[in-house]
Amino acid sequence: MGRNDGGATNEALVNESLSKASSRVSLAHVEGIVHQHYGIHGQATVMTSERDQNFKITAPDGREFAFRVSNPAEPPEVNDFQLAAMQHIACADPDLPVPRVIRTLNGEAHLSLPFDKGELRSVRMISYLPGDVMLGVPRSAALRHNLGDALARMGHALRDFHHPGAFHELAWDLKHTPRVRGLLEHIDDAELRALTQSFADTFVTRVAPVLPTLRAQVVHNDLNLHNVLVDPAQPERVVGILDFGDLVHTALIVDVAVGASYHFADSATDPWLKVIEFVTAYHARVPLSAQELDLLYDLIAARYVVTIAITGWRAKRYPENGGYILKNHARSCTGLHLLSILNRDDASARLRLACNME
Repeated sequence: MGRNDGGATNEALVNESLSKASSRVSLAHVEGIVHQHYGIHGQATVMTSERDQNFKITAPDGREFAFRVSNPAEPPEVNDFQLAAMQHIACADPDLPVPRVIRTLNGEAHLSLPFDKGELRSVRMISYLPGDVMLGVPRSAALRHNLGDALARMGHALRDFHHPGAFHELAWDLKHTPRVRGLLEHIDDAELRALTQSFADTFVTRVAPVLPTLRAQVVHNDLNLHNVLVDPAQPERVVGILDFGDLVHTALIVDVAVGASYHFADSATDPWLKVIEFVTAYHARVPLSAQELDLLYDLIAARYVVTIAITGWRAKRYPENGGYILKNHARSCTGLHLLSILNRDDASARLRLACNME
């Protein structure tokens, strides 16, 4: 295990919830829990997941739900934190398309139940949102605008949300980028390993000293192409934001960078154009500072570094789930190579100009 300090690190930060495997839960077991605790005679089917176990529940009347059995390493307060955030968003901005918490027959938002060998795991059920996954649809400027606006609305809704679980240590929080550098040694490709190490080193000198001084709050922290649903009839319209598993308290601009990173690599000719479409829509609702905009280049790079480091390491540990774990790996490699040939100052100037700062 690596040291838990700012300079070196690895499996120590890629905490148990990322490194501990879960025993499989049968469909019959899930259906029994849903019937006993939610009063629903539903049919369970498996959904993909990185570290938990997710199931789609279909009731006889056609209603659909998403049921999650948490990784046994996840503290119960983190599960409670995520559910409380969803409920807070539903109250603060009812029209924002996020899942709704489904309570048990006894009114509980989640349960702690014994599973294999008596190991306690948290379970919860939320509404299942319909729509097409954004990854599989053409991504227009209008969609990027609506997505940036939706993320800003979520940030605005969560600005006054507080919870004891918000400060849990999460490897996917970009403020910990220096501490995942130990995982980069597992990258087989020498050129990619050197590139990720270079960007990680730059983060230490350029971003790490500044990030703690910026405004911070609870953020979604994972607006990737698999976590957004769009209307099949109007694919520019966002109808669902999913997966609150990486929710954390961190710098607000980190949330923007994470979302923007999934649009940067969509164009090799002008990658920043699509980022600008996303960022300006966010900025129109929740204004960003020049200092925050100037960090986007390095924060987007950090998202790629963290993705390459963690997913590459986990895929080697759990090859049976490698396809799912590596779903964003190739995009991150492409994005990092594009960033390496583009100028940081030019990017900042374009972002400032687009946000009417110069």
